[in-house]
Amino acid sequence: MHLDVLDLRNFYYRTRLGRVAQRAIRDQLVRLWLPEKGHTVAGFGFAVPLLRPYLAEARRVIGLMPGPQGVMPWPAGMENVSVLCEETLWPIPTGHVDRLVLMHGLETSDNPSAVLEEAHRVLGPGGRAVFVVPNRAGLWARRDGTPFGFGRPYSGGQLESQLRDHGFTPESSRTLLFAPPSESRFWLRTSNFWEGFGRSLPWLAGGVLMVEATKQVYAPTRGTLANAVRRPLRVLEGVGAAVPSARER
Repeated sequence: MHLDVLDLRNFYYRTRLGRVAQRAIRDQLVRLWLPEKGHTVAGFGFAVPLLRPYLAEARRVIGLMPGPQGVMPWPAGMENVSVLCEETLWPIPTGHVDRLVLMHGLETSDNPSAVLEEAHRVLGPGGRAVFVVPNRAGLWARRDGTPFGFGRPYSGGQLESQLRDHGFTPESSRTLLFAPPSESRFWLRTSNFWEGFGRSLPWLAGGVLMVEATKQVYAPTRGTLANAVRRPLRVLEGVGAAVPSARER
């Protein structure tokens, strides 16, 4: 079940822990995808806290928010780019998106396969998608006080397998949010240290899993035409050839 948009807004924009989480995830996303001119960037679920760095350069930014969650205007003080949509029917033409981010949209959906099919549909050839989900091995999935404590947490293998089943090729995977989900002043002040320290220890599980994937595009086969040329039909051979006339006796 999707979380309410007001609860998500309050966490990311009105709590210190939410702002720490927003900054850590957004910084990693920008390391993956530097803002580029001409791109169409879309986010599904509640991905808008990650999209602000792309507003200035992108051709278009779209914040897709599923109906069961609700929608809010975003960004504040600027022209609204968020839209309410069916979670399995997005108002975007096929192949129109260059960069796609899903956060709080996959693990809370009642039909994750249909969500992935729609993500695959809107992503253009050469497009890239990032999926941000709760890490099953992390602390954040075990606490109801954050949005990552709701829905189905994933392991890296589970998410990558599901992506492959829906036409995506996983390219990279990482975990984030290594500090515990605590409002303690100590953990909040040292969050940047823990992010850097955690990334240097491969065995340490962060609270959030981020997987980047590309859309698989299969080249059309041309075997049928080639085979037809190499093996022409013989049934009409001889038609039109001169027929010898019978010799009169």
